[in-house]
Amino acid sequence: MEDRKRKKGSLFELEGIPGMYEALPLALQHVVAMIVGCVTPAIIVAGAGQLDNPNRVMLIQAALVVSALSTFLQLFPIGKRDGLRLGSGLPVIMGVSFAYVASMQAIAADFGIAAIFGAQIVGGIIAVVIGFFIDRIRRLFPPLVTGTVVFTIGLSLYPTAINYMAGGTASPDYGHWKNWLVAFLTLSIVTFLNHFTKGFLKLASILIGMIGGYVIGCFFGMVDLGPVSQASLFQMPNLMHFGVEFEASSCVAIGLLFAINAIQAIGDFTATTTGSMDREPTDKELKGAIVGYGCTNVLGALLGGLPTASYSQNVGIVTTTKVINRVVLGMAAGILLMAGLVPKFSALLTTIPQCVLGGATISVFASIAMTGMKLITSQEMHFRNMSVVGLAVAIGVGVTQASASLAQFPAWVTTIFGKSPVVIATIAAVFLNLVLPGQKDYGNREKC
Repeated sequence: MEDRKRKKGSLFELEGIPGMYEALPLALQHVVAMIVGCVTPAIIVAGAGQLDNPNRVMLIQAALVVSALSTFLQLFPIGKRDGLRLGSGLPVIMGVSFAYVASMQAIAADFGIAAIFGAQIVGGIIAVVIGFFIDRIRRLFPPLVTGTVVFTIGLSLYPTAINYMAGGTASPDYGHWKNWLVAFLTLSIVTFLNHFTKGFLKLASILIGMIGGYVIGCFFGMVDLGPVSQASLFQMPNLMHFGVEFEASSCVAIGLLFAINAIQAIGDFTATTTGSMDREPTDKELKGAIVGYGCTNVLGALLGGLPTASYSQNVGIVTTTKVINRVVLGMAAGILLMAGLVPKFSALLTTIPQCVLGGATISVFASIAMTGMKLITSQEMHFRNMSVVGLAVAIGVGVTQASASLAQFPAWVTTIFGKSPVVIATIAAVFLNLVLPGQKDYGNREKC
């Protein structure tokens, strides 16, 4: 009788069905940890694409809905257990990824939002192919390479955060002291909660920081609630609302990022199983995870949802609490889905002052960069590995900061290589890691 009760109500088993009073707080914990990160890329891309407010709301709605659907697929796979399945069946949360933001900003500004979704479809197909051949492709992306890419992603997002802290480049008050004051007050709240509190306050530090910054912004007259009153109470995402356009250079840039993120997802899925289930993920689980990831991104592009990926902060919650019950995480996805179907909620998010957004997210971007650094330093940093990382980051960041250096090349070269340092850094890191000789050939040089 006791075993039967445990099976029905266990939070610590995939198949358990816990009570609502147990599951709901834990589900809300997951939502709080990721919702700001989920909607922020949509807000940033909407600004880069100069979307009007109704379309901004639609982009945020789609981000929440597609994140929920992607999470559902990973939690409850489609297909036979002993055959090919879409989804991993592991306790993970999926959300819109910051990894694509820098490239999406450039594409939105140059070619429009539709080009992002065309490139996303191509990227999703690439991820599906990688899923089928994951064992052969995985060796091209050891922690040294993926760490370099993640570190560069963090670096590429810093200018976005600083511009937002200053009020947003399109704002007539860009650089005003009020923007900087509100931004730093927001950042101070986030930093205090991160380092001087525990439990829920620490987990929700970014959300609470943004709420605090939002209230402060109200006193400075930075908040206009007009869009909330104009938004409807319920609305489904529209199929192909933003259209789909296949622009070659955009497809290459986003497709490469999809390849990287498909490989990087292995790290999150592995961290989930080793940290909470005391085992490595099986090959079938990894294949299903990445194939499912590709398929949901193709579907997401048609629904107007930006590229998704597994969320590391939620992996951290799972490994810390050991709560792997799929009903708990499915409930979190259900909350995201409901939020995405309420335009008033999405419209409220569009009223967040840009300086508040910048003050809250710069810590997120710093965390991304340091995660990359942690991956890099998990390898021995001898002369060869330092060369791989140093040269890849130098070339990637250097070329994009001096984008005029590509002025004599065709426009597509600038779109692929001159807009985001991530693409060049990725190619350089993979290439250098393959061609540079092993450490044993550099023993004497290191002693010099």
